[in-house]
Amino acid sequence: MNVSDSERIATFLEEQGFSLTEKIQDADLVIFNTCGIKQTAENRAYSMINNLRKAELKAKSQKLKAIIMTGCLANRADVQKRMKTKVDLFCEIKNFPESVSCILYDVSHMNSKIQNICPKLILGMKYEIRNTKNILSKEKIDYLSINPKYQSAFSAYVPIMTGCNNFCSYCVVPNARGREVSRPAEEIITEVKDLIARGYKSITLLGQNVNSYHGTWSMKHGAKALTFTELLKKINAIPGKFWIQFVSSHPKDMSDELIENIAKLKKVCEWIHLPVQAGDDEILRRMNRKYTQKHYLARIRKIKSAFKKHKPAALFSISSDIIVGFPGETKKQFLQSATVMEKTKYDMVFFGQFSPRPETVAWGLKDDVSQAEKFRRENFLNEILKKTAFTNNKKYVGKKMEVIIEKEKNGSYFGKTRTQKNVKVESKKKDLLGKIIKVQITKANIWNLEAKLN
Repeated sequence: MNVSDSERIATFLEEQGFSLTEKIQDADLVIFNTCGIKQTAENRAYSMINNLRKAELKAKSQKLKAIIMTGCLANRADVQKRMKTKVDLFCEIKNFPESVSCILYDVSHMNSKIQNICPKLILGMKYEIRNTKNILSKEKIDYLSINPKYQSAFSAYVPIMTGCNNFCSYCVVPNARGREVSRPAEEIITEVKDLIARGYKSITLLGQNVNSYHGTWSMKHGAKALTFTELLKKINAIPGKFWIQFVSSHPKDMSDELIENIAKLKKVCEWIHLPVQAGDDEILRRMNRKYTQKHYLARIRKIKSAFKKHKPAALFSISSDIIVGFPGETKKQFLQSATVMEKTKYDMVFFGQFSPRPETVAWGLKDDVSQAEKFRRENFLNEILKKTAFTNNKKYVGKKMEVIIEKEKNGSYFGKTRTQKNVKVESKKKDLLGKIIKVQITKANIWNLEAKLN
């Protein structure tokens, strides 16, 4: 999501006369689009900003860079207090165009309050906003409607919603991004159609909880509410050869209807990312996840059954997120996460050691699982994952698969299957970057596959 947001920030600034620099030291304006989901991510942001300011002092430059902080950390009072002497402007991502336009607007139009907020930025730059009619209106502009400056020429992230209503006790997202807001379906369809017309091959739909998407679709006699399932159907119906993927899903909102359509829609990839977070019912309750282990495993069985029914010859993959060391998690409770892993047989799991986040319910809980124990638990689960991932990968050997080529390095191509498997492809052919090609899998490794051009 932050990559996608940054692509929209880049477009907005280029429309105001800025251009991207190759090196940070050449920049007049630096935007830090931050993540606050873990303390390590937060620390990286602080370190990068502090190092940038130290470099300026060392160089004894008269022209200081203007620094804007946006993203998940920008709205936190403790962060603003800590970084107030280093950062010129803090603004929520959803308000980025309005907040930044006020500062980029010609200095003669600014009031003293704004000058006091950001003196270095105002003195260093006197840009006049070009799209004043749209940006400086009384109505808030929806930043998601900005056409992004895509980083890739063949693979694109398309946000369909932002924010979250779930309030998991460990998660800062509802506070950082606000409540759920879904984009109008026409806007999403228009963006995807434009991408396909430009030759894009992979579309990834984004949202903190895509399953709860509730957009609108304009009709002759008014707007119609649209579910995520209906949105998938509309995107699947767009002409052209391309893949559809999405993240993330919440188990409590993964309906039978959605699962059936994911499995049978031809352009939707055979991969579902379904975060479980923990295997023990009591820990899930304290995480405020609103489902049990039994419910989660029933969803997994339904997913596997649907894929086998609608695409019996196809391989499919399931990935997840798991937090280890949630406050009060006993060793017995932790082993329930191992049970879920052994029963589900994941292709990939992204592990996270519990990290207390300000303004969450879990912030007030005692972080009583030691760092050493968190590492041990993560390593224990990772050994289970190695076995299931390797077993799953061995099913690919000898199969002919479609792969989208993402990069070329040292004479080899690297890409992904429709099931999100990383593949190294040996081929003497040129100009395969960004293309969907047919390969034959020759070798399975724990974390990737090897193939030759078919």
